[in-house]
Amino acid sequence: MLADVWSYLTDGANWSGAEGIATYLLQQVLHTFTSLLIALLIGLPVALGLGHVGRGGVLAINISNVGRAIPTFAVLVLLSVGLEDLGTQEIGPYGRAAFPTLVALILFALPPIVTNAYVGMREVDREIIEAANGMGMRGWQVFREVELPLALPLILTGVRLAVVQVWATATIAALVAGPGLGRIITEGVANKNTPQVVSGALLVAVFALILEVVVVGLERVLDPVRRARRVSVRFVRSERGPADSAVGSST
Repeated sequence: MLADVWSYLTDGANWSGAEGIATYLLQQVLHTFTSLLIALLIGLPVALGLGHVGRGGVLAINISNVGRAIPTFAVLVLLSVGLEDLGTQEIGPYGRAAFPTLVALILFALPPIVTNAYVGMREVDREIIEAANGMGMRGWQVFREVELPLALPLILTGVRLAVVQVWATATIAALVAGPGLGRIITEGVANKNTPQVVSGALLVAVFALILEVVVVGLERVLDPVRRARRVSVRFVRSERGPADSAVGSST
């Protein structure tokens, strides 16, 4: 089995063409990041604004969780059938049934983004905000210079969860003849080609892990609290000097 899977993945013919692995991979990447971008544009302003004023957050979280409660497959089927031509037509590099796939993935990406952004804003220490107000900062300045930097780690965690979840969920679009790597799996099942099925599942899993690693790396780079800690450590080490460092290490 492993030899057959390796042969399938290393065969150049399986990667080229309109129904090749490269095309399906591009479709899944486009759907993942397009739906994530739209979900960020919709969810972040609402969650951050409500978190700043401290009102309506529970309602916003419950509304966004509707996307988690409704099965993604049900949304795909309803939109594909209900929208007739729009639900099944091909949209450029996004492939067939692109519109219902994007809508379903956006609904699935909103809950972790909205929830983490709102909770991150509300968990900022109120004493810090009061100190900022006491220094003469206005509402927008408090939001931009205090609340947002401190809430950013939790916001980025929500984005990371959304990326991996959307990537994995995009695979089931193939069940309604949609785009993405799931087509490799469904075609393998239809043709009773087990190595092809395993290869499709392996590709989805491997790229999910790659996305996880990349987003975690970006999270560490963009986290202002982590950056401040690194700068403070370097500053302390430079102030201590090599002699003090040697004494400290020997002690």
